[in-house]
Amino acid sequence: MCKFWKVFSATVSRLLFFVHGFLMVWMVVSVKRCTTYWILLLGVGALIVEMGFTLKFTKNGEWKWFSPMVSLYLSTAIPALWLLELDLLEKRLFNSSSDTTCYFGPMIPGDANIYLQLYGRLSSITTAQWVTGLEQIMLLVLVLGRWLMPKGDMTRYQLSQLLMVHLGLGADILDIFDLFKHPTANTDKLIVIAGLSFCSWATIQFQLVLAHTKSQEPRAAGAQTKEMEEERSACCCKEQGCCTSKVWSLLITIVTQDGPFLAYRLYFLIVIGFVNQTMIFFLSKNSLVVLLEIYRRFVMHCQQQGHHRCPRRKRQQDK
Repeated sequence: MCKFWKVFSATVSRLLFFVHGFLMVWMVVSVKRCTTYWILLLGVGALIVEMGFTLKFTKNGEWKWFSPMVSLYLSTAIPALWLLELDLLEKRLFNSSSDTTCYFGPMIPGDANIYLQLYGRLSSITTAQWVTGLEQIMLLVLVLGRWLMPKGDMTRYQLSQLLMVHLGLGADILDIFDLFKHPTANTDKLIVIAGLSFCSWATIQFQLVLAHTKSQEPRAAGAQTKEMEEERSACCCKEQGCCTSKVWSLLITIVTQDGPFLAYRLYFLIVIGFVNQTMIFFLSKNSLVVLLEIYRRFVMHCQQQGHHRCPRRKRQQDK
């Protein structure tokens, strides 16, 4: 039963990625009107081979540190996203209406009334609305796919932590999408490309499996205190602190997310002069995370300099 559930969850999660990747490539082909872009499906098409390889060579159905499945999905979704956004940018730069509709090609013939109703609904949706919807769904798919796929060596508590981090990252990325689409900046090619670059760079975190899940599950207060004392006496004399994994987690977040996003939002605030309540919230969040990393690094430096002596060494000196 456990093996069946592992295969089932692996299949459903990859099917979810494939369907959304197919929709994004279909949208690119419809907008560009060029069938050559179907080659982008190679990324999600390789998920079948990747699933067989992963299930055969891993014990729990998922790799420990890195997710090839998410990487393959993003190898299709990110290029398609760039092509769609740059196409909208070109239309705005050449004073062409970016709210044109997409050509979906010939549809399967059937009842005329159903065809006309469906065609009318699709025709009322603009290209910009399609792209925005696919971007929002992409971030939801990344979170749902991580939830549905086998959890590997993670506990359920660790998985819940990782999903919360991914939700926060998705909200941060969506706000960046909204920023460079604002009328004050949506015709500036450099701003649009920088926003797409930062968002693409931030998706690296979705591919990391255990970057944010090193903390253990909650335990009883007495057991936790005893365990903390044993760990401290065993490792506090080492050169690195016991919270190294948490420091690496914050460092990855700053390098791929909060650092670039903070600089991007500050540019909008200082240079462009654009500000709204949502941007102020995320600007404060990015600033606090950067300050937290600086503070944590300072605390580790103090520990390494001997400001906090380990209990074992202190007992030896007392004797």
